Parts: sequence; C-alpha cells; structure tokens
Amino acid sequence: METRAASGLPFMKMHGAGNDFVVIDRRRGGPPVTPALARALADRHRGVGFDQLAVIEPDPEVAARLVFLNADGSESAACGNATRCIARYLMDEGGLSRLALRTGRGILAAEDAGGGLTRVNMGAPLLDWQDVPLSAAMDTLHLQIAGDPVATGMGNPHATFFVPDAEAIDLPAFGAAMEHHPLFPDRTNVEVVQVIDPGTIRLRIWERGTGVTLASGSCACAAAVAAARRGLTGRRVAVIVDGGRLAVHWRADGVWLEGPTVHVFDGRLTADFLEAAAAGAEA
Repeated sequence: METRAASGLPFMKMHGAGNDFVVIDRRRGGPPVTPALARALADRHRGVGFDQLAVIEPDPEVAARLVFLNADGSESAACGNATRCIARYLMDEGGLSRLALRTGRGILAAEDAGGGLTRVNMGAPLLDWQDVPLSAAMDTLHLQIAGDPVATGMGNPHATFFVPDAEAIDLPAFGAAMEHHPLFPDRTNVEVVQVIDPGTIRLRIWERGTGVTLASGSCACAAAVAAARRGLTGRRVAVIVDGGRLAVHWRADGVWLEGPTVHVFDGRLTADFLEAAAAGAEA
C-alpha cells in the first residue's frame, strides 16, 4: 500500500550560478501547480526555497513547455537560468546536444556549449516603451527617473542602473523601491551594474517578486543589452554576479546566455505539505 509520503509530488532542485530553482516535471501528469503551492515551496524555512519555481509541461511541437512562478506566486514569462538548467536535464535525458523549449517568451533554442556549459537564446530584446512595458512613452535608453536607468524587455521588464561601485548600493532598499515604481505597470526587475571593462560587467540583482538573488539569466541579458546600447561595452560580455560568472552575447538572432548548471538533488513533497499549502490558499 502506498504511504502518504510516497503519494506526494516529486521535484528537482537545480541552480545556475547560485540562481536556484525548484523544478516540477508534469510531462506525465500530476496535480496542478498553483500560486499557493509556489508561495509555500518558496519559504526557505517551512518549504524548500527557490528564486523561481519552474514547471515542465508537455508540448506537441518542442521538447517541453516551461512555466515560471516567482516566490510570491506571480508568473514570469522568462527565466534564463532555469531554462538552461532544464535544457541540460532534457538534453541529458534524451542524449541530445540541442533542443527547443516553449516559454512565455516564445520558443527558445538551447544547446550544449561544451565544457559543462549550456547556452540558450533568450530572443531579441524588446526596446520600445510599450513592449517593456512602461506606463508612458519615452526613450528606453534614458528613462526620465532618478538614476537614468535603461529599460529593456526580455519577456519580463528590466531597469538597469549604471553605478561607479555596485557593492556600495543598498540593494534590498533600492531594489524594493524601484520594483514598484509607477513607470512600470507590471513592476520591474532591477539591475545595478558596474562596468569593469568593455568586455566585463559586475551585476547585482533584485528580482521582481523574489528579491535579491545570486544570479538571474534574464537580468544578465538585460544588463548586457543596456551596456551595449549605451556604448559602454561590446555585444559580448562576461557578467560577474554574486553566484559566479555568466556570459552574454547579443547576436543578430537574439541574446544568448551561457553558463554552468547544477542538478542538486531530487525530492518528494509529502501529501501533508501539499494539503497544508492548499488549505493555506483557502484560508
């Protein structure tokens, strides 16, 4: 007879440069993943803890469809490092060197980059104000707010601030305030960037709906695009984040994100935990 623990929900824990994810594979079915479950799982003391929750769904045309939820239960169309982690998992599973995944950002190509690295094409950056989106028409290269940030859409909104010393910024206070700036109707991710040289940037990250993170793929892409648009770097840069190092190359076919991936462990959410999460949603 199946025990209550065994009747729960399997999951995987993964990370890319310290940007950590709970991944639930629903290609063969399973209970729905709700915002309430995401919030319960995100609690690093009472749940598992993650920067994003990623759900693998079946897709008739590509390897899989990915759905991303933030720690507050809100949905995000893009999550570059989670896409890379899952691409590596699926490539290893199928003995493949490349594949395509469907996300809210569109269909993204991923491939083995060699040396244990995985790269994904995050698509062309969205540079018009209405596509980011912003709440008013303006030049996205120089937003009319304090700090003169650059706005970029990568399937989710980004505000990139260039500073002399990234370490000197009180990121929890600054990021929390900027996430909810009225110029961003869907809130925004916040990047604080120090240009080290034309091929290297230092990036610190506040993720919308999550907070300070060690890395973020879409944020790395947005920061690299912003730096190149400002003429501060070339279109290929190394991105130094709190969790390690990523590489971004803004090519004609899109913005390619490359870096390491780690499949940390497999686990199973118990039936008791799932019931408690559902009861919390109803309370």
